[in-house]
Order: sequence, then structure tokens, then C-alpha cells
Amino acid sequence: MFTIYVYVLDTLADWELGHVTSELHSGRFFKKDAGRVSLKTVSLTKEPIHTMGGLTIMPDCLVEDIAVSETSVLLLPGADTWNDSKHRAILEKAGEFLSLGATVCAICGATAALAGFGLLDNRPHTSNGPGFLEMVSPGYKGQNFYIDKPSVADNNLITASSTGALLWAKQIIERLGVFETNTLEAWYNYFSTGKPEHFFALMQTI
Repeated sequence: MFTIYVYVLDTLADWELGHVTSELHSGRFFKKDAGRVSLKTVSLTKEPIHTMGGLTIMPDCLVEDIAVSETSVLLLPGADTWNDSKHRAILEKAGEFLSLGATVCAICGATAALAGFGLLDNRPHTSNGPGFLEMVSPGYKGQNFYIDKPSVADNNLITASSTGALLWAKQIIERLGVFETNTLEAWYNYFSTGKPEHFFALMQTI
């Protein structure tokens, strides 16, 4: 069983998580033999988190409660508060995930946090455009590994720009192997184009 830890912090960018969390939690397009997925929100305290969209989230567990294994996944959403030093604890945990082969998925502002912590210095990755990480993360040294695409998957590290949430979700789902290949392609084609033929193709795969 995969355990998906979603790090929640104030000003969290709600929309960046929408596609991936809804599909992993609902399992509505999972293949028949897909294992169960447990989704947990995690934070530094049990105090409520207020998202950018004005929603309130009560964390399920604390950073120290995270169990790291090859079936653990850490989702790091964008937010305007990543530069607060208190988030060092989750960045240390992200480093542990990557070292042990567990999957780390970061989007938008979270990529800047990883860059500032040195976790993108030697891995292919992306962010909010060339020059962004240098601007917001002075210690960043991964320029030679930057790829200017909406989302980049490098084994157990998946990073995305603020506009790459859909492709990021696709790459995370692919990494977990919970969709059939044709289901995932039809799902991505439908949500990226809105064309009805892809919707019907998606329905036919399940």
C-alpha cells in the first residue's frame, strides 16, 4: 500500500494538488489490481492550515510521524510561506526520502525550497522558468540539471512549475503504477484538451 503524505502549510496553493490528490484518494480510475493508497496531510503542528483559496485544513499527522519507505510518497505543494526556516524539518525529511528511494513530488514554490536546501543540485528538475531558482534560492547550484518543461520526472523526484500541475499529476500516477497505461493517457488527454472523444476513450478503459 502506498502512503501519500501531503505537506500542508499556510497559503498552500490549493489548485496545484487538485488533480493528483483527487485521483489517488478516490481511486476511480485505478486498475483492478492496484493496491490501496492512503492519503495523509502532514504539518509541523496540529494547528489548522489556511490555504491560499481560504480553505481550512486540519493536519492528520506531524512531520515526525512520517514513515519513510519505498512505498512512501511526499507531495510538496506551492505556497508563499516556504521561505520560513521552520520548514527545514520537512526538507530534511525530503532528503531522507530521496536517499532511501522514496518518491518526492514538488511543485512551484516547493521546488525553490528544495533548491535552497541543495536537493536539486545534482538531479534533473524544473521550476517556474529559467532564472527563477537563482532569483529566490541564492544557494542553488543545479543550473546544469534544469529542464525547461512544465514537469520533469527523474526516477523518485518529480518537479513541476506552477503551470505544470496536470502533467505533474500524470507523472506521479505513472510512478505509482495505479492506472492502466491507456487509462492514464486517455485521462491526461481529456483533462488537457477537453475533447469529448478522450472522455469516451477514458470511460471505455475502466
